[in-house]
Amino acid sequence: MPLTRTAQVTDPIDDIRQALAQPGRGSSDFDLHPDITLPEGRKLRPAGVLVPLMWDQGILQLILTKRSSALKHHPGQIAFPGGKVDSVDTDVVATALREAQEEVGLPPGLVEIIGQLPQHETVTGFSVTPVVGFISQPFDAIAEVGEVEEIFSVPFHHVSNLAKYSQQGRIWQGRMRMYETVPFGPYYIWGATARMLRALAERLLQ
Repeated sequence: MPLTRTAQVTDPIDDIRQALAQPGRGSSDFDLHPDITLPEGRKLRPAGVLVPLMWDQGILQLILTKRSSALKHHPGQIAFPGGKVDSVDTDVVATALREAQEEVGLPPGLVEIIGQLPQHETVTGFSVTPVVGFISQPFDAIAEVGEVEEIFSVPFHHVSNLAKYSQQGRIWQGRMRMYETVPFGPYYIWGATARMLRALAERLLQ
């Protein structure tokens, strides 16, 4: 009987780990506006977010949150669990894990840190470090009251496919402002979250 070649199956977690180990430049909310010159010596507030991945029924999923519509800043937007670095945090990884526990009830002990993306600068003056983590087992997701309206997941193959991304624009502070989007079903993923996800997707293609 003829011999056939067995297809080689790669572990996407290993692919992500290897991609994050490669050097690369940071991203920014201003990437779609090369005409904007940012001032030298500007002060940015450090922040960390967790990019949480886990297997669910054989599909690698990304966990995201929908912010409460009652919040003063970014109400109703899709976001990673995370926030600004606090005095109790030893580094941005500690920030990301602490915020994930507070916002979605994720125990830090269940998270294996895979790596980090370079920092992302936001229009609100934050320097955000995306920390990619793999969740080793199921957990009871609990939305933080007053902060998180919904916890949901998106197949990682969706957000790692550059064909799913597009650029949109709207008037902000008197001028046309362009931003990244990667919609999924009823969830409009855009802005800094989409830009950081695109940076990860681009890294996987290098």
